[in-house]
Amino acid sequence: MAGDPNGAVVITGISGRLGRMVASLAHRDYPVIGIDRRRFVDPPKDIEVHNLDIRRKRVERIFRRQPIRAVIHMAIIHDPRMNREEHHSFNVMGTKKILSYVTRFKIPKLVVLSSANVYGPRPENTQFLTEESPLMAAGRFGDIGDLVLVDLAANTFFWEHPDVETVVLRPTHIVGPVHNAPSNYLRLKRIPTIMGFDPMVQVIHAEDVVRALLMALKPGVRGVFNITGPDPVALSGLIKALGKPRLPLPAPLFVEGLRMLWRFRMTSFPPPELDYIRYVCTIDGSRARDEMGYKARYRLKDIIEFFKKEQANQ
Repeated sequence: MAGDPNGAVVITGISGRLGRMVASLAHRDYPVIGIDRRRFVDPPKDIEVHNLDIRRKRVERIFRRQPIRAVIHMAIIHDPRMNREEHHSFNVMGTKKILSYVTRFKIPKLVVLSSANVYGPRPENTQFLTEESPLMAAGRFGDIGDLVLVDLAANTFFWEHPDVETVVLRPTHIVGPVHNAPSNYLRLKRIPTIMGFDPMVQVIHAEDVVRALLMALKPGVRGVFNITGPDPVALSGLIKALGKPRLPLPAPLFVEGLRMLWRFRMTSFPPPELDYIRYVCTIDGSRARDEMGYKARYRLKDIIEFFKKEQANQ
């Protein structure tokens, strides 16, 4: 990698579960500096953590005072209940702040964690979406709309700053030791589905996403990459493999029921999330395999076993 070989890797959003997993491996090979407005509980002693909002002026001092070899940007809020203006400001304006520091301080590598959700689940989707597929999820709701804007900002940065090795990773639905919508859905004791719909779905274990993020730090890696896990499986097949009962519901009843639960704060699933169990949104991961040498280690049966063990220990 260009730049100071002793420079640090800055990880934004380090205090989240995925951020902590990245830091726990990255600090074995690089000095690590973490930035997060949330507290990092018991970080390794050799990791420097700053409890700061990435939009604050004090963040600039971190970049100014020492050599930085790379930035892994993961500080994206996924909270559809947050105030819309604050949500947009943190995700989009915060990302632009980080991009400006990469430019100003001549940091040679930038890795941005996006999501395959930016493509959007749609009835007209082809079976496997490539990195050139349009990002059609922006109109769904604020959470995904901001993620699309972050992804587009990183892509624009890639073309405007060829001197920086910019990498944008779009993993499919992340599951495992994280608390997000896909994992929480699979944790339900009885899993609701929509009658008449049984889309093919993709999941990826969080540890494979961590591996992809660290592989993106390799010299010469640049561009946009879909990150996949095991082969797609029908939603009904995934639920059956988990050994859980399925609750098929008519679409109008499901949508209206979820709206009521959302309104009264009885669920963490916003109604637009239902499109992910109605329409296909599977991605082609061949570019990451061919150019990064990435291949998922966790098979579908490994992921199923994780959820079964987790349930047994509850």
